[in-house]
This record gives sequence, structure tokens and C-alpha cells, in this order.
Amino acid sequence: MADTEKKPFLERAKESQVWKSIFRGGGVPKSRRQRMMAVLNSVFLHLHPVRLPKHAVKLKFTWCMGGLSFFIFLILTISGILLMFYYRPTIEYAYTDIIDLGEQVPFGIMREVHRWGAHAMVITVWLHMFRVFMTGSYKPPREFNWSIGVILLLLTLLLSFTGYLLPWDQLAIWAITVGSNMARATPFLGHEGPGAAMLAIGDINFVTMGSDVRFALIGGRFMGEAALLRFYVLHCIGLPFIIMIFMAVHFWRVRKDGGISTPV
Repeated sequence: MADTEKKPFLERAKESQVWKSIFRGGGVPKSRRQRMMAVLNSVFLHLHPVRLPKHAVKLKFTWCMGGLSFFIFLILTISGILLMFYYRPTIEYAYTDIIDLGEQVPFGIMREVHRWGAHAMVITVWLHMFRVFMTGSYKPPREFNWSIGVILLLLTLLLSFTGYLLPWDQLAIWAITVGSNMARATPFLGHEGPGAAMLAIGDINFVTMGSDVRFALIGGRFMGEAALLRFYVLHCIGLPFIIMIFMAVHFWRVRKDGGISTPV
């Protein structure tokens, strides 16, 4: 009984039945195999490799840009949820709600944290891709995970693009107008893009100004409330959901491909 009282509280907690019921693998791991099983049986830790080469996790090699990108994504998720309590995606209230978020709402700095965090995530993802390319970490057997990373980069840019319209000011409206007009030239999907005429059957053209990708993106022919609502849903639900799926696959493939690549 005396020996039990001398043990640190955390160690006693890990040996309790409550801890063992939550974390598979028993109490405090005492061998290499037990430590490995504790990682593999954890829903959070099993995405990462059990063992990593020491020289491959140094800051001068990884730049920690992948971890920073994930950390910023968590900050954006939390701050975005807080902003959703006050923001209304309608033409009447969108702009005034953005103003009130900075001047009236407690912790209105959340909007600035979200905005600057979005810029920072784009930068860190770009630097992460640059580091992976410069160190040759895209080479076999990691070429599939490189493709997943490229998709995540595009989704990050789309996430920033959809959030640009939500303030509903002149800068946002005309920026998204110009950006969405570029979708008209999308191959096969835009009515002004190459290959659109190939999808026509006789006199019936399936890709027109009222049925192309731009129309689907903004919900009409002109920028209006339908566009604001669609960008809001894409920014808050659609794209984050897709990003989380690809992010989980990305982390999982790092482990399956042998961990972080070694320096070339």
C-alpha cells in the first residue's frame, strides 16, 4: 500500500482500470513491443509511424511546415465555428455582421485570427510542398502521397477563395466575379472552354451559360445571394470535410510509406 502511494499520480492513473478501458494495450508500456502496440492501437497516434529516423525529423530538414499547416487548420476550424455563431450569409446582414464581429462582438479578434490564419496556411502548405520537392520526398514509393499533397494544396486555395466572398464588400464581390468568370473557360465544363462544343448532340448543347461550371459555382448568371450561400456552404462544410478526408489519408500514407523520407 505504501509503494502505491509513492507512485506519481499520472503513473497510478495509467495503471487504473479507467485508463485501460480507454487506451488499449494496458497501463504504462515497459517494453518496445508494448510501446509499439500503444501507438498502433490509438486512434490518434496510429496515423504516425512507430519509429522514425532521428536525422529525418530535424527542423532543418522538415521545416515543420506539414505540422504547422495542420495546426493552423485546427485554429481555422475552431475560429470558424465561433464566427458561425454571429455571421449570417444573407445580402442584408453579411457585411454588417463582419463589421460587428470586429467592433461589437466579444473576442471579435477571432475574425482577424481566422483571416490571417488563412493566409498563413496557404504559405505553410506552399513551403511544405517546396520542401518535399527539394528533398526528393516525392519519389517512389511516395509518389501517391505527393499526389494527395497536390490535391490538398488545391483544396487549400479553394478554401481561401470561397472565404473571400463572405465579407460581401466591393472588393470581395468584384474579386469573386473575376475569379468565377475564369471558370467559363474550363475545358469541357465551361461554355467558353475548349471541348464544350464536343458535348453537343445535334442542336442540343449540354454546356451553356446557364448550365456550365460557373453557373453551378455561383448559383446563377450573376453574383447574388445564391452565390453567397453556396460559397458559405462550401467554405464552412463542403471543402473542410473533403480536406479532412484527404488529410487523414495523407498522414496514413506517411506511415505506410516508411515514415518521413530521409535526406537525399
